[in-house]
Amino acid sequence: MGDLQEQLGNLRRRIARIDRKYTGGPPLPPPAVTRPKPERYFVEEYLGGQEVETELGRHWESEKLYARHHRHGSIGICDLEQLPANLLEPISSGLIPEAPPASWCFLDTETSGLSGGSGTYAFLVGVGRIASDGFRVRQFFMRDHGEEASFLHALAEHLRRFQVLITYNGRTYDQPLLETRYRMSRCRPPFDDLRHLDLLFGARRLWKLRFDSCRLVELEGRILGVEREGDLPGEMIPYVYFEYLRTREIFRLVPVFHHNAVDILTLACLTAIVPWAFHAPENAQFAHGAEMVGLARWWRQAENPTNALALFRGAIERGLPDDLYFRTLWDIAALEKKSGRVEAAVQALTDVTASPNSWRAQALEELARHHERREKNYRAALDATLRALAVAPTDALQRRRARLEKRLAQDESQRLL
Repeated sequence: MGDLQEQLGNLRRRIARIDRKYTGGPPLPPPAVTRPKPERYFVEEYLGGQEVETELGRHWESEKLYARHHRHGSIGICDLEQLPANLLEPISSGLIPEAPPASWCFLDTETSGLSGGSGTYAFLVGVGRIASDGFRVRQFFMRDHGEEASFLHALAEHLRRFQVLITYNGRTYDQPLLETRYRMSRCRPPFDDLRHLDLLFGARRLWKLRFDSCRLVELEGRILGVEREGDLPGEMIPYVYFEYLRTREIFRLVPVFHHNAVDILTLACLTAIVPWAFHAPENAQFAHGAEMVGLARWWRQAENPTNALALFRGAIERGLPDDLYFRTLWDIAALEKKSGRVEAAVQALTDVTASPNSWRAQALEELARHHERREKNYRAALDATLRALAVAPTDALQRRRARLEKRLAQDESQRLL
């Protein structure tokens, strides 16, 4: 009986403990770990500037100053305002005969895609200008799609103060894209009153034979000596902007603003280098013979053989890789022949034939033609023809050989008679 009472007592105590445990209702779940939502930073908290209101709405603008004492690699900001007003005339083929540097603007866009088309729009446009206190970059920013009309209107008003528009690949990409956006917004594009210089074409003339790439950032490092740190690759910019639209975290776009401003500054500094080579090649600071060859070809197309020959010969003296060296000798021979200096042309062709190269057969054929038609030296013409046949046999050379052998045989018969 005592054991039973003891067991009942233990059972009552266990039931009491269970009752005490559940007397306050069901247990509360463990407190959830609450993560703060991403903080929304407004543009004014991260970037200097102000909201601008126009008759078509609102948008954001900021301006950055690079002071006169600032240097961007090898170019000083103070040097820009000293550039001559007629600097751009040769490189623009006379379309920009006289325009002081203060009337130039340097434009670059950051867009929602890299392929262009009506579905791509510019969300950030930077416009640089040479001012009395340095180099200023005004940036027009579209915080949302609804601000495009205001953004484009303000950009057009800003561009009215300039005479010359300078871009890098802008004739193919930036200007057509902006013109499309203006038309889709039922606004008149502002570019008809601006004379446009796309510096990419001049840069390619100078450096395509020297560098594998003439991208702006490549020339910035190789020509200006500037190494960007922490720069955002251009192909990432559309993705970053869409992330901003989704999260409204403006700090994501700070590198984009920086990238745009530095691109424009680099464009301005290259404008102090590239047009000089076209404006006064005798005063240009060439670092490599390949640059001189590229510019010489431009002068040749411009029907200026004097400048072209001087640059071609200067490139030979400076030194060139073999393939470019022999091609340049061929170009010198063609120009000398066109100018009536036959002996100089023959000497250049003879230099081409001295070593194996891709222009040797053509040079030998040209020498054979010269000996046959001008000097009537059929033995020398046949010798050059046979050498050319050994390098690159063609039907034309075979016919020339047969003709020359027949002529020499006839001459020999007449001599014996």
